[in-house]
Amino acid sequence: MKKDWLTPEELAKATGYSRQTINKWVKKESWNTAPKPGVQGGKARLIHIDERVKTFLKSTRHVSDASAGYVVGQNGLAGLMLNSIQQMSPEEQDQLSALLLREGIQGVIRKLGINE
Repeated sequence: MKKDWLTPEELAKATGYSRQTINKWVKKESWNTAPKPGVQGGKARLIHIDERVKTFLKSTRHVSDASAGYVVGQNGLAGLMLNSIQQMSPEEQDQLSALLLREGIQGVIRKLGINE
């Protein structure tokens, strides 16, 4: 980033994240901010784009980033299932776990349209 100070909206445009996400990170990560000159009310802030901010942004994975493809290996069904689950987000894993607990494997098979 070329500027040392950016508004949350400018940083959002530069990174592809939403302004709300940037503001959440400002608070959560305790990024250095300063009041935006000329804006009354004290809510408009500028974010100091220091190494901490740059490092944090590099460590995030954005939806627009290329995602890993699902590759079928020679591990059989168990390996394929384990690999697939490991590639899921924690929220997706929780949803799958809840589905299995609620429906059981027979219910999941039925939802998938797999007939015996």
